[in-house]
Amino acid sequence: MLDTLLSCATCSVNFKDDANAASWSILFLLAVIVPVLGGVIWCMVRIARREEENLDPELRDH
Repeated sequence: MLDTLLSCATCSVNFKDDANAASWSILFLLAVIVPVLGGVIWCMVRIARREEENLDPELRDH
């Protein structure tokens, strides 16, 4: 039941067999995409914090 809710209509049929490559490929894609997306977000937050720390007070908007 949970597998059907987490997968798209095309891949939900593939979860019926445990030895199917589609379920492993979805897991692999999630294992790659989530850390890459987390790394990009972490870098953007880090850049924003460093910019805030090093900004000249005369150039601030408020």
